[in-house]
Amino acid sequence: MFNYPKNLYTDVRIETVMTTNIVIENDQLKANKSKREKGALIRIYDGRRWYYKASSEVEKLQEAIDELALMAEPNEQVMDTPIVKKLEVNKDTLMVFDGEAFLNTANDEKMALVKHCASLIDADEIKMWQSIYQDRRIVKDFYSSKGSELHFDTQSYAMCLRYVIEANGQSHGGSYDVMGQTFDQLLNHDDEYKREIAKDIEYIKHAVPVKPGMYTVVMAPSVTGVFAHESFGHKSESDFMVGDETMLKEWELGRQVGCSELSIEDRGDWFGNGYVPYDDEGTKAKSTQIITHGILSGRLHSAATAAALNEEVSGNARAMNFQFEPLVRMTGTYIKPGKETIEEVFAPIKEGVYIECINHGSGMSTFTIAPRRAYMIRDGKIAEPVQVSVITGNVMETLYHIEALSTHFEALSFALGGCGKMEQWPLPVAFGGPYMRVSGINVQ
Repeated sequence: MFNYPKNLYTDVRIETVMTTNIVIENDQLKANKSKREKGALIRIYDGRRWYYKASSEVEKLQEAIDELALMAEPNEQVMDTPIVKKLEVNKDTLMVFDGEAFLNTANDEKMALVKHCASLIDADEIKMWQSIYQDRRIVKDFYSSKGSELHFDTQSYAMCLRYVIEANGQSHGGSYDVMGQTFDQLLNHDDEYKREIAKDIEYIKHAVPVKPGMYTVVMAPSVTGVFAHESFGHKSESDFMVGDETMLKEWELGRQVGCSELSIEDRGDWFGNGYVPYDDEGTKAKSTQIITHGILSGRLHSAATAAALNEEVSGNARAMNFQFEPLVRMTGTYIKPGKETIEEVFAPIKEGVYIECINHGSGMSTFTIAPRRAYMIRDGKIAEPVQVSVITGNVMETLYHIEALSTHFEALSFALGGCGKMEQWPLPVAFGGPYMRVSGINVQ
């Protein structure tokens, strides 16, 4: 398709992106935008450094390649350099979603759904609200001078309610999201929206501040997934380790880093916001076992980091869009299920805290999670609601304090937002896990 410059490695990533965003806020239409854009990122490597160029003039990509090549120094051995040798050669057409249905879903249908979901917000306690619809379809074409030729798609739909409840002099932010890969998957969820709104109202009416202290905590699957993403997922992104001998020694593969019940994997081949059948260097998605039965067993890589650490690529070189170069990023990061029922996870706890859902989380060496709804656990049962500002802990200590994981497992995605790294935010990712019991958590 392209005439590649001699004695240089070249790849071209072309993206066609179609999105719709509709927002009704307090009965006022705030946004109704549909957008289609197409652009490309060209990379050239001469064995010493990378050269990048982003362009929306896809009809002039050959000219852009030729111009960019003038900046590089031709190298007859470039194909034998460690980084280029790590780059996979794949040829595939993997169009798994119904692009015609995406294009043919009328804006009127989308608007009708947004208005219908808005009509479900009828409680006097709700003072501010948003009904939000988003869809996104991306078609990617990837070509490289090593011989890769890829054509594949990703697609997602989301319908979200955001609201602020005021009761008993307290304010509480609530939300509920429905996601899918087809528009029809967003329909007929009225009972779920109503249930969540009612739970949030009931929660803020009765929740009292938690007594701060160290507790055994049970995390619901969504919380477990965010914990995995924030506490250990970022640590597995190997660009943090390149050139850092101290961190490499601390995170040596084969080292025990958690309890034997704990296994964490990252995989881009499951549907959801983390679905990326090929990464932005053309590497095929695969399951990377980050922790296996408490042992550090893998890392997330681009070709550059894999070459630097003498490991294998993992399919985790990802860019937010065609304007950016790929970085080492998570796809879908999950704690694997365990052997206990949900009831058995709760049963031994005399007094503890259950985190049902969260507002946000962050962490590297220390993790912090801000719950949205939390409840006391008394004698193995969920009891009264409590207001918890944050739960925190040292990552390495907490991984050893995991006591139980349920057989029940959920793979999830945030409908809005995503993961941030450097200037690239928000990147769609997935997360999930089982119900998880952890001792020694600082609850404030």
